[in-house]
Amino acid sequence: MSSPRGPWADIAALGVSQIVGYGTLYYSFGILAPAMAQDIGWPTEWVFGALSVALLAGGLVAPWTGRWLDHFGAGRVMAAGSVAAAVALVAAALAPAAPAFVLALVAIEVASTFVQYGAAFPLLVQRHPETAQRSILTLTLIAGFASTLFWPLTTWLHGTMSWREVYLVFAAMNLAVCLPIHLWLARRPKASELLVAGIEPVAPVAPAWGLVPPHLRSRAFLLMGVAFAFQSLVVSSVLVHMLPILSALGLGLAGVMVSAVFGPAQVAGRFTLMVFGRDLSPLALAVISAALLPASLVLLAATAPSPVGAAVFAALFGLGNGLYSIVGGTLPLALFGPEGYGALQGRVTSIRLIVGSAAPFAFALATDWMGVGGGLLVTALLGCGAVVAFASVRLLVKEAACAPSNASTDVSSNA
Repeated sequence: MSSPRGPWADIAALGVSQIVGYGTLYYSFGILAPAMAQDIGWPTEWVFGALSVALLAGGLVAPWTGRWLDHFGAGRVMAAGSVAAAVALVAAALAPAAPAFVLALVAIEVASTFVQYGAAFPLLVQRHPETAQRSILTLTLIAGFASTLFWPLTTWLHGTMSWREVYLVFAAMNLAVCLPIHLWLARRPKASELLVAGIEPVAPVAPAWGLVPPHLRSRAFLLMGVAFAFQSLVVSSVLVHMLPILSALGLGLAGVMVSAVFGPAQVAGRFTLMVFGRDLSPLALAVISAALLPASLVLLAATAPSPVGAAVFAALFGLGNGLYSIVGGTLPLALFGPEGYGALQGRVTSIRLIVGSAAPFAFALATDWMGVGGGLLVTALLGCGAVVAFASVRLLVKEAACAPSNASTDVSSNA
C-alpha cells in the first residue's frame, strides 16, 4: 500500500540509514581490524577469520529474518535491528578478551541482516509495491556512497581515538540516526488515511507470483540461487584479497588507483542504469552484471602488470558489483512477485552470506596452489556459471510465457 508522502521521502530516509548501517557495521571493519587484532592479541588473519564465522552466522539466521520481515513488517524489524546493532557494537567495544569479541562480532553480523539491504528491499516492496523496482535502484544509488563516506570518516576517527571508542560512536549513530528513521518508516498508513489524503491505494502492476508461474517457482529459484552463489563467490574472493592480488601481479602501486576507480564505478553504473536503463529487464541486467565480473578478472590476469589494465579491471568489476547489488533486490521481485518477498529475500541473503563467508578462504587456497593468475582464471570460470544460470532462468521464463495453457494444466494437476 502506498504511503501518502510517496516513495521519495521513504527512499531518502532509508538511504541515510543504509549509509550509516553499511558504514558502521561493514566498511569500518577493514580499517579497524589491525588495531582489533593487536588489542586482543590475535594475528590480523584470525580477526578476518572471525569475521567469516560471523558472516556465516548471519547467513544462517537470514531466512528467519526474512520470515519476520513478512510477519511483523520490515519497518518494525529494522527498528529492532538498529537497537540490536547498537548493543552489539557496544558489546564489541567492551569485550575484555577474544572469545567475547568473537561473540559480539557474530551479534553484529546477525543484526546486519535486520537493517541492511536484505531488510530495506522488503520494506520498499511492502510500502510501495507498484514502484518497488525503481525504488530499489534509487536506494542502491544513495547507499553506494557508504564506503565513500565511511572509509575516510573511520580513518579520521581512528586517528583520534581507539577502535573501541570508534565503535561506541558508531553505536550512538545507529541509535540517534537509524532508529528514529526506522520507527518512522514502521508507521504504515491505513487505507482511511490514504483516502483522506486523496490517494487511492495502488495494486502491484504484476501478478502476485511475478514472471514465474507457480509450477516453475522451485526450478527458477534453484537456478537463481546457483547464480547468486557463483556471483557471491567472485565478489567476496576478490574484494577481500584486492590489494594482495594487485601486489602479487606487480601492481602494488596501482592499489590507490584501483580504490579510486572502483567506488565511483559502482555509483556511476547505478546512475547510468537509473537514467538510461529503464527498459532493461531485471533478467537482462542480471546476465550483464554476472558477465562483467569474470570478464574483469580475465582482463586483469591478461594485462598485468599494466596500470591501464588494472584501471579498466577496477571499472568493470566496480560496475558489475554495483549492478549485483541491484539484481539481488529486483530479480527476486520480478520473478516471484511481492507476496512473501521478505522471506524470499532472506533466502537470497542467506545464500550470499554463506558462500561469501567461505569464498576468501577458498580463494587463498587456490592461489597458494596455482598462483594468483591461476586463481583469478578459476574464479572467472566459476563466475561464468552465474551467466549460464541466469540465462537458464531467462529460457525458463520464455518457455512459461509461450505455454500458458500448459502452465495452467500443471498448476491444476499439482493442486
